[in-house]
Amino acid sequence: MSSPCIFCQIIAGQAPASLIYEDHLVLAFLDLHQEEPPGHVLIVPRRHASQLFDLQEDEASALMQAALRLGRAVQAAYQPDGLNLWQSNGAAAGQEIDHFHLHLMPRSSGDGLIRWQPRFP
Repeated sequence: MSSPCIFCQIIAGQAPASLIYEDHLVLAFLDLHQEEPPGHVLIVPRRHASQLFDLQEDEASALMQAALRLGRAVQAAYQPDGLNLWQSNGAAAGQEIDHFHLHLMPRSSGDGLIRWQPRFP
């Protein structure tokens, strides 16, 4: 038997989290593993949806609207050099939790964190 979804537990109030935003479709909270600069946020749909393809259009819209609002707030609060917004869809893409989530990750120049580099000829 698989373990319960940790994000569903957070949404239900059954697991602790530092909530920073919620509306009727989405919830956002701080990631447990904060890097420098701080402000790494996870944005999730309230309804369990494993991957991007499982989202309803209103949920997808609400997730991006929350990402915009929270990205502006993180920028104002921490003034990072940059910001990543990413989502890993499926195990081959690095998805570790089976509940759709967007990462909003403040970045500083030379922080040594993940860098995606396309392969051009």
